[in-house]
Amino acid sequence: MRTAAVEDYVKTIYKLQTQAETVSTSALAERTGTTAAAVTKMLKHLAQLNLVSYTPYHGARLSTMGEKIALEVIRHHRLLELYLAQAMGYSWDQVDAEAEKLEHVISEEFEARIDTLLGHPRACPHGDPIPGPDGSLVEERLRPLSECLPGEVVAIARVKDTDAAVLRALTARVMRLKTVIAVLERDSIDGLLTVQIGDQRHILGPALAGSVFVTTSSKS
Repeated sequence: MRTAAVEDYVKTIYKLQTQAETVSTSALAERTGTTAAAVTKMLKHLAQLNLVSYTPYHGARLSTMGEKIALEVIRHHRLLELYLAQAMGYSWDQVDAEAEKLEHVISEEFEARIDTLLGHPRACPHGDPIPGPDGSLVEERLRPLSECLPGEVVAIARVKDTDAAVLRALTARVMRLKTVIAVLERDSIDGLLTVQIGDQRHILGPALAGSVFVTTSSKS
């Protein structure tokens, strides 16, 4: 049975398996905030539904059907985020939580109307790509700001949307999508970055800089 819990799990597995060949029980437990026992139970259920291939102690990976469902839910989520931001005035640190509540209940017709209303967008307010109606998804290769070196000039292309506090911290530093950043200094011991944004200098810790993904700026 396709429930909200099932959809949440396949979505989470999809995101985790972009970083590893298979997704471990411990990684899923950490991401979902549940116990390893609860994750194991759900993985067995997902395997019965033919949504994952799962081998105990070796991890799980989505089946073709599981990946299709994950991309459909991700499409719903990111379209909803953009609609909430553009049409309803939500800030980018608010849209993720609201979209989580709505992504499981909208119809395909509702999704199509939002897509048309927004002009068939390619990315959500955090820069994450929106899967196409056919499930196609193009991922751009980006670097975390934390890996940039002094002298580089980069532009923000994507930010992690899982921590509202991080998004508020970026807003306070006027760091948004397409913001141009000049890297001035990088402390090799504690990883602190000194950056220039417009006429302001900021010192960014590793956690904050690691939440920002960048591309080379055309202004460099």
